[in-house]
Amino acid sequence: MPPSTDFTHLLQQAKGGDSDAHAQVFALVYDELRQAAHRIGSGGVGHTLQPTAVVHEVWLKLAHKIDAVQDRVHFFAVAGRAMRQVLADHARAARREKRGAGRRPGIRATGRASM
Repeated sequence: MPPSTDFTHLLQQAKGGDSDAHAQVFALVYDELRQAAHRIGSGGVGHTLQPTAVVHEVWLKLAHKIDAVQDRVHFFAVAGRAMRQVLADHARAARREKRGAGRRPGIRATGRASM
């Protein structure tokens, strides 16, 4: 069977509740997802989120939505969107930290009040 047929067949089994097929779907697409995460930007300069971490975050987002995926092409379209969301969320969180998120006004990082 061609790779896309294998994927579609496993996807149908995963939709039917087969946990082994669910794991095999992830194994089939893992390397491609990792390469895509690297290309999209997680491997770029200044990024602290590694491609492997992006893939795992994406899988957590998609694993419970596997029933909505129609085929391999649709899966990668949905995964690409999820990757961009994961990277954007990570960048926003990093900017929040840089700007002192969670600290009360007038309190330095050392915990002492500024005068």
